[in-house]
Amino acid sequence: MTFDDELILVGTTEGENPMGDPITIDTQSVVFCNVQSTTRSEHYSAAANGLKPEIVFVVNVYEYNKEKVVIYDDDQYNVLRTYQPKKSKDLSDFETIELVCEGLNS
Repeated sequence: MTFDDELILVGTTEGENPMGDPITIDTQSVVFCNVQSTTRSEHYSAAANGLKPEIVFVVNVYEYNKEKVVIYDDDQYNVLRTYQPKKSKDLSDFETIELVCEGLNS
């Protein structure tokens, strides 16, 4: 698996404005990913619950910090769920996590 595409992970952090009031600040980090399509069974299972999974992004687990929004090719996606496959016995294989996403404009 190759990580040839760029994905922007959009997170939030707590901060203060100049008056000292608490505010939420959006943060963005760019990571490389592998883009996959959703499986047929996942698509139909999610549709039964009113969800519309469209795309799966595979990233290194150490780069993902539970962000709920990602940007790919200027389109925003909501992370519906994550899946972390079991680690391979191949030592050169990094641990990855799959981000199952739906478009925010869907």
